[in-house]
Amino acid sequence: MADLAGWTVSKPIVAKGAGSVEKAVPDRPLQVERQGSFPNNDCNSTNPGNNIPADKSGKPNGKSGKSRRRRHPSKASASPRVYAALDLGTNNCRLLVANPNRHTGFRVIDAFSRIVRLGEGMTHSGKLSDEAEVRAIAALKICTDKMIQRGVERSRLIATEACRIAKNGKQFIDRVKSETGLNIEIIDRKTEAQLAVAGCAALLCPQSQRALVFDIGGGSSEIMWLAHKGCDYEILSWTSIPVGVVTLAEKFGGIEINQREFTTMIEYVAPYLQKFEDEFQISCELKRHNAHMLGTSGTVTTIAGIHLDLPRYDRSKVDGCWLSGEDVAAVNKRLLGMPFEARKECPCIGADRADLVLAGCAILEAVRLQWPCERVRVADRGLREGILTTLMCQDETFGMDCSHPSDNPRRGPFRRRRKRSNRSQKSNSQSENTQNRS
Repeated sequence: MADLAGWTVSKPIVAKGAGSVEKAVPDRPLQVERQGSFPNNDCNSTNPGNNIPADKSGKPNGKSGKSRRRRHPSKASASPRVYAALDLGTNNCRLLVANPNRHTGFRVIDAFSRIVRLGEGMTHSGKLSDEAEVRAIAALKICTDKMIQRGVERSRLIATEACRIAKNGKQFIDRVKSETGLNIEIIDRKTEAQLAVAGCAALLCPQSQRALVFDIGGGSSEIMWLAHKGCDYEILSWTSIPVGVVTLAEKFGGIEINQREFTTMIEYVAPYLQKFEDEFQISCELKRHNAHMLGTSGTVTTIAGIHLDLPRYDRSKVDGCWLSGEDVAAVNKRLLGMPFEARKECPCIGADRADLVLAGCAILEAVRLQWPCERVRVADRGLREGILTTLMCQDETFGMDCSHPSDNPRRGPFRRRRKRSNRSQKSNSQSENTQNRS
């Protein structure tokens, strides 16, 4: 798992008490209404521009005139090859573009992430601000361009808590459609929980029988209690609390936080978790089934990066790593003693998240206190991976071989060709090496 192309995913199964994957993730092809061409959105159609051209004899081009063999000829010709998943959250706008891959399930070919703080100020106003909408739409326009450039044929574009609860959330979605051409759906908390599990299920420990999965978002946090065998799982129970890093930081502050204020944050979150515990008695099941926690959020990946003392954030080292309770407590103590300016300069935090990280730590600490568990696995994956997995499973393309030239999304009529410069090949290679060093 050294880079984006190596992401490993897991095929989801029906979640007990939560409906089937097919119901949770409806067929929703990408619809973009902007200038320029765009591939056919029908997942049952083929793009003729991606077929191998024929020679004058009518046979496909090749050394012997014979057509090249495909591993999955029927699927390769009838199913989408380029998928996209977009997650517009309370804090971030994220995009993944991928195609099916027989080794890892799917292979990421493009990605985008930007902190837009769509939910900024909502705690007090109850609606999305004009400034936040402008930031989000600017990021969404970049996502639109990337999807057009990559020739996306199938997608799901979602918005979560900020648009769910904002008074003007629906109006904002209409504005997005008008200015970017993107049809974004506002999903409910149940669907969000299902997608989060589907995205990180590959990291479930095969030696455990139960797992507590948590996703700490910007405006809400989801907790899922799973029974699993390997990567196959059932959601036994779940909850979504209306507390995230943005909402908690706006309520208690995020610039200068001392131990007392940190404890107050934890106490604020605790009653939401206690209600879930009272109903399902998860604490008793944790020890009985050798359970572990699995966290998918910016909070837990940040804690992992700081624990590992990374000079810069490195997904290959963070995704899949394990943290003990002592590790988490040590990082919390370190962050509480760190001035705001030092947090901004920390390579695993950055200026955009320096005022939010302690709020996320408080939510995680509340989860750990409610359900004591010494093993926490870190997942740098979540909703977007869950969307891609479920879309491909619906199309039966998950794990399909896309190594054939006609299955390459960079080929065909939607590929942007670069103009070759007049410089020599030698000077070009020298320039590339200089760019790599810089």
